Amino acid sequence: MGESTNYTVVLVTTSSVEEAEAIARKLVADKLAACVNILPLGCSIYTWQGQVNKDKEWQLIIKTNFNKFSELETKIQELHSYEVPEIIALPIIAGSPAYLNWIDQQVEE
Repeated sequence: MGESTNYTVVLVTTSSVEEAEAIARKLVADKLAACVNILPLGCSIYTWQGQVNKDKEWQLIIKTNFNKFSELETKIQELHSYEVPEIIALPIIAGSPAYLNWIDQQVEE
């Protein structure tokens, strides 16, 4: 297992599968992400503007090189319908060298 802190998983939620797919396609096409998984969350319960809300959401799990995070964050904010979208980066502290190399190949500049 190869070790690295140059790779990240970015979590983003959306209000529709169509929005999730549009964001995912753009990130991959623009080489800001190697892969994006889209999962139905069922529901999210959260506070917004002083009110507790419950909404159906979709979870994007984005794999990329951390060097792309700033560009990726900007692109998500441009495409996203939420005023304050969830954009959370989690480090990949270890992974198979072949998979990490594949990420690099997909997000090359």
